[in-house]
Amino acid sequence: QVQLVESGGGSVQAGGSLRLSCAASTYTYSMGWFRQTPGKPREGVATIASISNTGYADSVKGRFTISRDNAKNTLYLQMNSLKPEDSGMYYCAADPVRWPTLRVGSYQYWGQGTQVTVSS
Repeated sequence: QVQLVESGGGSVQAGGSLRLSCAASTYTYSMGWFRQTPGKPREGVATIASISNTGYADSVKGRFTISRDNAKNTLYLQMNSLKPEDSGMYYCAADPVRWPTLRVGSYQYWGQGTQVTVSS
């Protein structure tokens, strides 16, 4: 069992930045960030395997950066140039064996989420 705890969400104006963190109870090979707004399916934002091998949704490429500190079992998401459409609940996900993808089904463990609100 892997416990994931997100933090760092908040309210920011368009063009601003936020840095999300996800503290994991143990190391897992694949990790990712997802987001969801009411009435819409959860969507993949960014993924990472080990240190490199990152992947991003087209909508966030060039603006978001995913990284991890394996010594601290912590995942990060640096979000710059935020837009109102980036608003939503952001979830951290992890899986010990599967290759990371932007699909919800690729991850066994999920955090409770942290809210991000971007105002125009």
